[in-house]
Amino acid sequence: MSVRDATLLIVDDEPGIRRVLAVSLADLGYQVHTAESGEQALAVFRAERPGIVLTDIKMPGMDGLALLAELKSLDPDVEVIMLTGHGDIDLAIRSIQRDATDFVTKPISDDALKIALRRARERLELRRKVRDYTENLERLVREKTRELVAAERLAAVGQTIAGLSHAIKNIASGLEGGVFLVGQGREKDNREYLDQGWEMLKTNVARIKDLSLAMLDFAKPVALASVPCDPAAPARQVAELLAPRAAGAGVALRLDLPPVALAARLDPEAVHGCLLNLVVNAIEACQAAGSTAQAPTGQVAVTLRRLGDELEYEVADNGLGLDENQRQRLFTEIFSTKGAAGSGFGLMGTRKLVQEMGGTIRAEGSPGAGARFFIRLPLEPGAASGFGGPAP
Repeated sequence: MSVRDATLLIVDDEPGIRRVLAVSLADLGYQVHTAESGEQALAVFRAERPGIVLTDIKMPGMDGLALLAELKSLDPDVEVIMLTGHGDIDLAIRSIQRDATDFVTKPISDDALKIALRRARERLELRRKVRDYTENLERLVREKTRELVAAERLAAVGQTIAGLSHAIKNIASGLEGGVFLVGQGREKDNREYLDQGWEMLKTNVARIKDLSLAMLDFAKPVALASVPCDPAAPARQVAELLAPRAAGAGVALRLDLPPVALAARLDPEAVHGCLLNLVVNAIEACQAAGSTAQAPTGQVAVTLRRLGDELEYEVADNGLGLDENQRQRLFTEIFSTKGAAGSGFGLMGTRKLVQEMGGTIRAEGSPGAGARFFIRLPLEPGAASGFGGPAP
């Protein structure tokens, strides 16, 4: 028996019963404390914290049922055995309903008392085993969670390194090609080789700069500045900024905005950055599908709509589209649909920015059927009041 299991409190207003029970239980190996009232019992319990309490049901002042409730509020694990007279069976049953361990009728039988005490010890032991098992299970869960998080971080680091290695390898190959052409041009005094090599070197040096800036932008913390604004404004600015580029690529860039001015509280610069990246990607996807100024087949549409308490921006194109593998990797790895020309950080950075604003981003599409990107941002409380017209 543990120390607590072997510590017992007897509560009875009759001194003779307290003395007899104390001697008998001490002979059984218990460390016995006594109290003559419910109030005194609570003071002794707070000081000694016995595992088992034997209490009379009928006592002056605080009776046994009231003492049972107080003891359970102090320590739900304490085992309370009720001592009852033959006419108190109803009270004894009520005490069992209130989580007493057992009841023993007076005059007290040694065998009945021993059985009740054994039940109390078994319940204490069972609670201890459940508690130990729960604590061990929680500890195991914490350990496995830490291991899983560490493994996921390691996997993410591995994916990042692999993606960076691939990007750097592509740039290094371009630099080597440029160096080779410059060398051939010098050796053969060939101006064409020199020009081609020089252009390759300039292009790949620019790619190194773009990759470095993308890495720095992705790593630095985001400082948002949410202000009341028209959420359509960033879309208009992006369309105006990219109109010459779209025209040069044979892409029709279209805006589909609500006819009534909307009001929201968000960071327009952050939204502008997200939309800029998505629209640039959409124009390039149309170019990859064959759109040119001479054969203007590309179409990119930027749509803004309200969905309940959220804003949704959609950027759609009729470019090369996305396969299942690309959709799964777009926002979680250093991965680019542009091949060697892309750093792979753009969409990861866009997702990070969207998440910092409390929103979500997802992509739809299939090979040869274009792609659609959706950004959803929450409206802050009260912002919806400025919207005109019903929600779609």
